[in-house]
Amino acid sequence: MSKRIRTIIVDDEALSRRGLALRLRHAPDFEIVAECANGREALEAITAHRPDVVLLDIQMPGMSGFDVLARIPLEVMPIVVFVTAYDQYAIRAFEARAVDYLLKPVDDARFAAALEHVREHIDARNAADQRDRLFGLIAEIAGTGEIALDELLARGRAALERTHADVLPIRQGRETLRIPTESIDWIDAAGDYMCIHAGGQTHVLRSTMKELEELLDPAVFQRVHRSTIVNLRRVRSLRAHMNGEYFLTLEGGHELKLSRSYRDKVEYFLKGRRAG
Repeated sequence: MSKRIRTIIVDDEALSRRGLALRLRHAPDFEIVAECANGREALEAITAHRPDVVLLDIQMPGMSGFDVLARIPLEVMPIVVFVTAYDQYAIRAFEARAVDYLLKPVDDARFAAALEHVREHIDARNAADQRDRLFGLIAEIAGTGEIALDELLARGRAALERTHADVLPIRQGRETLRIPTESIDWIDAAGDYMCIHAGGQTHVLRSTMKELEELLDPAVFQRVHRSTIVNLRRVRSLRAHMNGEYFLTLEGGHELKLSRSYRDKVEYFLKGRRAG
């Protein structure tokens, strides 16, 4: 018997979860390994079970499907099939980016087509490429964030001389979010987008690692991987791994990889010296 496709269902509505589970009974090559009612349960289940695919509701209270996606470690990134009640404009964005989706109420024929799409990609999928596509999708639907440099410049010459920002202004449409830098836990890259994880939320920002490194205080924020910046005040422990790599555990329990090329400066900082 061929390997079964390990599946997690995530939806805050019990009836919706049951409907998806019943439909999967007609697809014997899919195996449900967990059902989750919220984002936190989903993250725990994804880490524990390492599924092949997640049927992920977008609109959930507390932590949306987009928030869940932003927190999934790349090394366990599954294929994501979004379950959504978004309108047709958003659906066109899903289709344009070749992202699997199911529109509520779920149609049987569309459900079968989505499963077939999963089967086609299960062996060939590239987690990094899929993640980049998905964050492009989030930015298109939610409004692409940009650093509001005009606000930084408006603080005057003194602000320019003090190059390390205490607030990261992110422009999203007509609104500018002002994110205190001290609230940032970590930042990771997804293609052309940066994911700012702060205060239990994730903000998608079109920027580069270099731009953010120039704005943030290097005594507090250090790059620990080519695609990750961490607030070192949030680091609770270091765990040695193979090939000279480490895993950083943050206060909230999230783990980040510390690559060998960045190890020394982080260890020096944790010993109480200024990183440099």
